[in-house]
Amino acid sequence: MRLIVVNRSAGDKGILNDAGISLIELITVVSIIGILVAAFSLSFEGWIGRYRVESQVKEMYTDFMNARASAMKRGRVHFITGSGTTYTLYEDMNPAPDGNGTLEVVSDRRFTTFPKTVKYQINWSGTGEQIDFNKNGMISFPLLEDVTEGSIFLVTTNDADYDCLNISPLKVYMGKKNAADECEAR
Repeated sequence: MRLIVVNRSAGDKGILNDAGISLIELITVVSIIGILVAAFSLSFEGWIGRYRVESQVKEMYTDFMNARASAMKRGRVHFITGSGTTYTLYEDMNPAPDGNGTLEVVSDRRFTTFPKTVKYQINWSGTGEQIDFNKNGMISFPLLEDVTEGSIFLVTTNDADYDCLNISPLKVYMGKKNAADECEAR
């Protein structure tokens, strides 16, 4: 395709060749694309890290609430224990039929999908690494005396909206670790 360009200053007609792009234009476009890709990949990595933390906190929250509901439904104590990066859910079955309210790892029923492993270290702050749900759904920490509330943190450098669980006798809340190293319910 040939275009005719009129040079208004000189009054003559010239021919413009529309055969492609120049090397400078190509380098400019490739540079801009490279800068955008680098910026979006850093943003994407941060977003993925926050998403992983939040999804693991949400999964733990769901497991804790299911343990509480199961304890009330079955009329038996349920236990959640954990250490490192794993946690396990048990149902008090020994002695039959309703158990004795004490965790006996060998004879109490461990739920089939447990132990669960999370990607991040679990910090059991004020809970003593065991949480009990009685048949009324009340939550207690049998390994610690006179403790009525505790928190469970996922140790991470990601700034996720949820990175901990705040546990009280009546409720489990998802939260975010604040500057005072407390789980602030959201």
